[in-house]
Amino acid sequence: MMGKGSRQAVIWILLLIAFIALMVHLLSPSGGPAEIPLKGPEESVVGLAREGKIIEITQKGAELEIKAVSEEGATAKYKSAVLEGEDIRNVLKEEGVPEEILSRITINYRSARSFWDSWGGLLVNLIPVLLLGLLLFFLFRQAQGGTSQAFSFGRSRPKVIMGNRPNVTFKDVAGVEEAKQELWEVVEFLKNPQKFAALGARVPKGVLLVGPAGCGKTLLSKAVAGEAGVPFFAISGSEFVEMFVGVGAARVRDLFEQAKRNAPSIIFIDEIDAVGRHRGAGIGGGHDEREQTLNQILVEMDGFDTNTNVVVIAATNRPDILDPALLRPGRFDRRVVVDLPDVKGRLEILKIHTKNKPLDPSVDLEVIARQTPGFSGADLANLANEAAILAARRNKDRITMKEFEDAIDKVLAGPERKSKIISEKEKRIKAYHEAGHALVAFYHPDADPVHRISIISRGLLGGYTRMVPQEDRSLWTRSQLEAMLAVALGGYTAEEIAFGEVSTGSENDLERATDLARKMVVEYGMSPKLGPRIYGKREGLVFLGKDIVEERNYSEKAAQEIDEEIKRIIEEAHQRARRILTEHREKLDRLAEELIRKETLEESEIKAILEPPSPAS
Repeated sequence: MMGKGSRQAVIWILLLIAFIALMVHLLSPSGGPAEIPLKGPEESVVGLAREGKIIEITQKGAELEIKAVSEEGATAKYKSAVLEGEDIRNVLKEEGVPEEILSRITINYRSARSFWDSWGGLLVNLIPVLLLGLLLFFLFRQAQGGTSQAFSFGRSRPKVIMGNRPNVTFKDVAGVEEAKQELWEVVEFLKNPQKFAALGARVPKGVLLVGPAGCGKTLLSKAVAGEAGVPFFAISGSEFVEMFVGVGAARVRDLFEQAKRNAPSIIFIDEIDAVGRHRGAGIGGGHDEREQTLNQILVEMDGFDTNTNVVVIAATNRPDILDPALLRPGRFDRRVVVDLPDVKGRLEILKIHTKNKPLDPSVDLEVIARQTPGFSGADLANLANEAAILAARRNKDRITMKEFEDAIDKVLAGPERKSKIISEKEKRIKAYHEAGHALVAFYHPDADPVHRISIISRGLLGGYTRMVPQEDRSLWTRSQLEAMLAVALGGYTAEEIAFGEVSTGSENDLERATDLARKMVVEYGMSPKLGPRIYGKREGLVFLGKDIVEERNYSEKAAQEIDEEIKRIIEEAHQRARRILTEHREKLDRLAEELIRKETLEESEIKAILEPPSPAS
């Protein structure tokens, strides 16, 4: 059978042929050769022959086709006729045309008028009409298929997993044990509902997975599909809404109808914030296509028909912009937080992503897990993949700890730019800048340990100092934040001490220090002068999904005091960094010189330079 693409190709070819035939027909000269009499006083065949203007005569039965030369010297064609059975040569002789002229006329004899001569012109005229008719027939058939497609706009097209096909199970998900437990109860409810019904428990209507991007929300839903053994319908929130009014609501109805027919079943809606945003916000007012779709979801999840055995799992990283009606009990009964993994979770995730990779015995996944605070599951998967790529690039048959260390730097700061040419002076400035960060961090009691320093450009960074916290934190004290400020200003201060001036390389450090100091004053209540109070209230439009306005709920005098406190905190951190660097100026010079020589220093090398030598035994 002819495929859809082949049919379209045939249609376009027929359209092109019909167009060419129509143009040829329209542009061809209208009418045939002029008809002239055989004899007569006016222009005739005999007259033209006597004047020597006839070049060729073709006789077909009684019909004559004459080719002659006009007055202007151009070739002209005529037609005429003789009596049945007459020969044009004899007629011209009888009419007195000289033999000399007759000898110059080419006379051809053809059989009588054929079928093509009679009907060919008519067929030529009919060809464009026939082609256009055939084209219209194909277009009509295509339109019939398009009509059936138009009526399918309201049908949802979810990815359907029927039966027990565990491509991904809970064994493939790590670092989110609480979320796995919540979802396992849903799976068990669907597989063994009698156990819960005996205690009067009802199946949850919906489970909302909330968390940052890359933490495993979609992977968890795939694991539910693999474990449940019931029909699983997966669709994205953006697939509901089309440019046609009512399509989104129709697709929601169709999706839930499919799920009800196959109950017990699970519906997974990824990125539900695409259709579940707060109603009545934004330019569209309270009656647009997205809100119609949301209204239909609300009705399907908890309307009059409440006896369905369908569980809805949805994922979003913006729960703050969802409509409150969507979050109430009876719709999404459970809100499961899928947060960034802790050090134990990162270790389990790394084990999953490296189980099929050849690792060198030197690789310590626990050390790598401690070095990657703030990494999501997707980041760790990318880290393992980058380490494998680096090992292949270096022609190794195993992935060593060196590849993982370099991969962490690549994920955090970007790829190395060793080809970037810098002058010796700029290299020295960068070395002192990074050495200043490291030295302040090393000697400040509340700072995190320094793990690596490098003056090789990565991404947009000219150099970097990587510190690894000894433990994961969710809270920071004022002394720890003050240490962060001092370390951030260490590079700026080192440039002041070493060169007597500063460079533009401290721009990012100053920006981070200013932002942190401002948060300490206006958000964290860490200013003794201003006290425990939050200054400023952030307002935003839910429709846009982000804060855009800060309400200033304090006076001009308070604003001035805020500025003074920010300046004081930054200046104290600056002086603290200066005291450390001045006290250890010799070690600053040694560390910078070693950086210039090696470009990258590891933790052991940094300690060898900065730690005092142990007393001789």
